[in-house]
Amino acid sequence: MPANKKNSKATLKRGPSKKEKTVVLRIALAQINPVVGDFNFNANKIKQHLKQARKMGADVVLFPELAITGYPPEDLLLKEKFLTQSQKTLEKVRPHSKQLTAIIGFAEKKGKEVYNSAALLCDGKNVGTCRKMLLPNYGVFDEKRYFHEGKSPVRFSLKGVMLGITICEDIWEDSGPGKTLCGKGNVDLLLNISSSPFHKGKGKARKKMIQQRARSYRSHIAYVNLVGGQDELVFDGQSLVVDSKGTIISQGNSFKEELICSDIVLNPKPQKKLSSKTPICSYKIFAGSSKKKKYPPLLEQVYHQNSEIEDIFSALVLGTRDYISKNGFSKVVLGLSGGIDSALTATIASTALGSKNVVGVLMPSPYSSEGSVQDSLQLAKNLGIETLTLPIEKAMKAYDHILEKVFEGTHSGLAEENIQARIRGNLLMAISNKKGWIVLATGNKSEFSVGYCTLYGDMAGGFAVIKDVPKIWVYKISRWINEEKEIIPESIITKEPSAELRPDQRDTDSLPPYELLDPILLKYIEEDKSEEEIKISRLSKTTIQKVAKLVDASEYKRRQGPPGVKITPKAFGKDRRLPITAWRRGK
Repeated sequence: MPANKKNSKATLKRGPSKKEKTVVLRIALAQINPVVGDFNFNANKIKQHLKQARKMGADVVLFPELAITGYPPEDLLLKEKFLTQSQKTLEKVRPHSKQLTAIIGFAEKKGKEVYNSAALLCDGKNVGTCRKMLLPNYGVFDEKRYFHEGKSPVRFSLKGVMLGITICEDIWEDSGPGKTLCGKGNVDLLLNISSSPFHKGKGKARKKMIQQRARSYRSHIAYVNLVGGQDELVFDGQSLVVDSKGTIISQGNSFKEELICSDIVLNPKPQKKLSSKTPICSYKIFAGSSKKKKYPPLLEQVYHQNSEIEDIFSALVLGTRDYISKNGFSKVVLGLSGGIDSALTATIASTALGSKNVVGVLMPSPYSSEGSVQDSLQLAKNLGIETLTLPIEKAMKAYDHILEKVFEGTHSGLAEENIQARIRGNLLMAISNKKGWIVLATGNKSEFSVGYCTLYGDMAGGFAVIKDVPKIWVYKISRWINEEKEIIPESIITKEPSAELRPDQRDTDSLPPYELLDPILLKYIEEDKSEEEIKISRLSKTTIQKVAKLVDASEYKRRQGPPGVKITPKAFGKDRRLPITAWRRGK
């Protein structure tokens, strides 16, 4: 790397001097998609990328946090057999690190303690271990439930360059292990292996943080992130290498498995003997294993900068694909109502799995409009998916007959409306049982928030694709999908939302318009604002209080719903954990 302008001027003043020593390191970032608990699959994937990295002439290759086990393994970490298998798998992988240095995340048991660790492998040998020091215990993370904290940051020397190892959260805190390594440890290149899940805006924030750390630490940083779906979490990759000024040298794409290779030119810092009080563990890579012949030419890497909406759609697609495939399903079935939620869900499923693996079921009632039926058929035609039509009027009459005496003397209302949704849920689950297809629920976050969904009805299913997508974003994504070609019929997007469970029903009969409802939900759920703090123009305090009450009262429903892809900063489930049984403050 050429000396900066300031250093050049200083050299001119003092006359000729020795040229600054520079060292080139070829770094490979293995942005992979492992499967939690599938040790053989993960080992084979790691071996393949080690082979590829070696072919590319990499000096160092980084694998994501807990790459051996998959992330997050959750309570599998409490099982002795699982921990034993993690370390056995690492041993199987170790011989494949010939002619390079590899950093691989694994679950380590040492005595009675369990660590989130990174193995430092070199030329087929296990040189050392780095243990994660900062354990996140917020949002979707609960690592303190499983792991002990590492005591010392780790560095190692290679080709005259000092490299430091950190694991995910270790770099998020400015005063964390990275600062110790780059300050007292004189590290030239800081490595970070991560499993950092996606949500809207996370990629930008993560990139900005890494650039800030590079400038603060005055060190180059190589960062590798996991990619793929695991239950409700999706990992977006976007691995990157930045120089000490925060300038991006190379970057991986979003939601895609890749091996990102780049050459880093370093000016090694003069090494001083560490004080005995400095808590840094040091390793030295043997000179013989670090010698390199000429590097083969790097393959051209094309980075595509996604828009925010493209990232969200990609997360939904990958999350759906991985949940279905990793759980052993190949085909999905869902109800097509003629509404925008089922239309978007069907579109995501078709993109994720292919049209031949998606079946849409029309279940019209006497209250279903002709337009909704035709819209559903047109959507299916546009997507190229198979449809089944199962009218439910006869089933509705059968329920009316069975419940006639029980309901005697009451007016038709919510119970009868919900029976329709439950008939539909029952039919979809029957098809699922018979055919072995997984049912996709089609409710959005706005509906799940206020309980505008039917337990054991439209909530029935194995996976809720858009569970964390607010209604206004359902519209945004649908319009974006149609930008080049109309996939979702325009009439679906423009029609007024309705459950069509009674004559002339509209969502606004029960709820504020979604453009007003969603800002309330954002503040109340994601920002944890109190009812008193929430102020929305055109809405009274009474309406805001009503919405908050609906959110709180619907917790028992949400607990019984299927998982779905997390795309907001605070999703229901791990992100937001409230008791079902709790006295509502002041109500």
